[in-house]
Amino acid sequence: MKKLFLAFAFMAMTLTASAQTPLKYGYFSFSEALKAMPAYAIAERDMASLRAKYEEEGKRVEDDFNKKYEQFLDGQRDFAPSILQKRQAELQEMMEKNVAFKNESKRLLAQADAESKAALKVRLRAIVARIGADRGYAFILNTDNDAVPYVNNAVGEDINALVKDTVKK
Repeated sequence: MKKLFLAFAFMAMTLTASAQTPLKYGYFSFSEALKAMPAYAIAERDMASLRAKYEEEGKRVEDDFNKKYEQFLDGQRDFAPSILQKRQAELQEMMEKNVAFKNESKRLLAQADAESKAALKVRLRAIVARIGADRGYAFILNTDNDAVPYVNNAVGEDINALVKDTVKK
């Protein structure tokens, strides 16, 4: 009975001691670390190039529409009613296609942006996990979007510089 009591007392003391050791954690800005990656600049440059191509095509299509519309307005009085309706239908169809192209362009650009950064985010998460394991952190917080209004520096460590240095390698 005495041994059982001592065993319970020993377990209670070790649990109490381990409960009193504070958890260590790290915190950093995910977006700042992502922007510090060399591949991020390449992805942004590629996205700017793709965006410029879509804008150029959109401008060309818009100019074509404006040209046809001006021709329609110039000849509107001289057209027979059936030709007038046909031209109006053509212009309406062209305008609908232009709007659809703009919407599809926005969707495709957003998708391309997400895909270009997906691999970078996976790599950054792996780097952060490795840093967390190496330093013995219980967890690492992302401070973006005011998600963490207060951090106790006695148990939390700012790892922004460490993450940025690691991603540049």
